[in-house]
Amino acid sequence: MKAEELKHRITLQLFTTVVNENGFEVETWVDFKTLWSAVTNLHGREYFAAAVVKAENTVKFTIRYTEGIDESMRILFKGKHYNISSIDNIKYANKFIEIKAMEVDNSG
Repeated sequence: MKAEELKHRITLQLFTTVVNENGFEVETWVDFKTLWSAVTNLHGREYFAAAVVKAENTVKFTIRYTEGIDESMRILFKGKHYNISSIDNIKYANKFIEIKAMEVDNSG
């Protein structure tokens, strides 16, 4: 992967408990880290495999290796939220991570 392919800004968010202005504990999404990413839709065999389990809204994000990322987080990209379904440290080289995430339906 070339550095110029990492041209989209994404924000990883962590679900955590914070204390609000009234002193009450509230569970909310908090920004963990903002990163450059390559973003692609699934295609070919990956797309059809996702369609079988009704996960067609899955997007693949490729970022530089970053510690502390797990499936409990979500991604904010272009105003949409994506729940992380899998994380792959490509070839265990600690250079790039491929994250598959499914768009969250906000229709209620």
